Amino acid sequence: MAAAKRDYYEVLGVSRTATKQEIARAYRKLAVKYHPDSNREDADAVAKFKEAAEAYEVLSNDEKRAYYDRYGHAGPAAGAGFQDVGDIFEAFGDIFGGTIFEDFFGGRGRGRVRRGADLRCDVTLDLEEAAQGVTKQVRLNRHEICEACRGTGAEPGSPPQSCPRCHGRGQVVQTNGILRVQTSCPQCRGKGSVITEPCKQCDGQGAIPREVVLDVSIPAGVDDGMRVRMPGEGQPSPDGGPPGDAYCFIHVRPHKIFRRDGNNLVLQVPLSYSQAVLGTEVEIPTLNGKKQLQVPPGTQSGEVFQLRGLGMPDPRSGARGDLLVQTFVEIPKKVTAEQEELLRRLAELDEQNVTPHRESFLERVLHYFRADHEPTRSSGSGQHRAGKSENRSSIGGVE
Repeated sequence: MAAAKRDYYEVLGVSRTATKQEIARAYRKLAVKYHPDSNREDADAVAKFKEAAEAYEVLSNDEKRAYYDRYGHAGPAAGAGFQDVGDIFEAFGDIFGGTIFEDFFGGRGRGRVRRGADLRCDVTLDLEEAAQGVTKQVRLNRHEICEACRGTGAEPGSPPQSCPRCHGRGQVVQTNGILRVQTSCPQCRGKGSVITEPCKQCDGQGAIPREVVLDVSIPAGVDDGMRVRMPGEGQPSPDGGPPGDAYCFIHVRPHKIFRRDGNNLVLQVPLSYSQAVLGTEVEIPTLNGKKQLQVPPGTQSGEVFQLRGLGMPDPRSGARGDLLVQTFVEIPKKVTAEQEELLRRLAELDEQNVTPHRESFLERVLHYFRADHEPTRSSGSGQHRAGKSENRSSIGGVE
């Protein structure tokens, strides 16, 4: 029966409220203590090294840590369970700026090569393009392997020479008290060789900067600030490793009509007073063409009509959001003489037929003024004055 896993917080020796910085410091200490280069004959140290890496992998990630705090080892945040120490170097060799293993133990001298740097490009889309998905051309400035020296940086016919300081190993060992630290050779920078005659084509860099044009496929539904990854289109590795990636950052122009809210689109439609009162049918734009919207009688300003499936698609699931049509009643600044006459007639009818909302408002106003003008009743004369106040409570024709 397999031994039960220890609690990750216990493994790193931190509390459950530890910050990311405290978790990283704790892992760094354990990585140095149980590193295989310092414990070559100690299988238990290697196991603890892997255990610490697994704990750090979970607790340094906010989402995985939240799952672990809730479900423990049985949850979806279970650690990677590293099988090979080399996998740990690959996963965490660059924490704290890429120094923890390289500076202390020369992790890159264990036969692993560096990955090329990532590149960035930017693409600006219209909302319609973002809704449908599109293929765009982008330009990148990246280094290409020099054809003359084939990436060695040395002039053809003058191959690199073995580094005299590290004797071709790419690493040197420094002693600090009882601790022996293995680091990359400062002269050859871990390559194990030095160039005596640089390539004239690339000045010994092994690569030449060039502009490349790429086609990037942008999925439907992308939003402003999202990015699309182009694997392997970044900078080449400086020592023969895999190239980096290129990331295309998306910018979506503001639309003249629609406003985006997640996967929903918001459209504001003006209505005249008569349209809002009597109801009407208006033609509205959508991303898929025009559509008729039935506005029922008595529609209030600010009322929202939901048209399902006429919004933006989700870039991951493809499910479409909704089109939210928000109405507002437009008040004209100028009217014709005939319109003014009709409105005055309507106003007279409004005085006779008070709507429930207006009636409630007038009652509150009347109550406010009565309470404001009514003094404290301490005597008969006071009651008489209060009566006069009630008679004077007619303000501006409102009773």
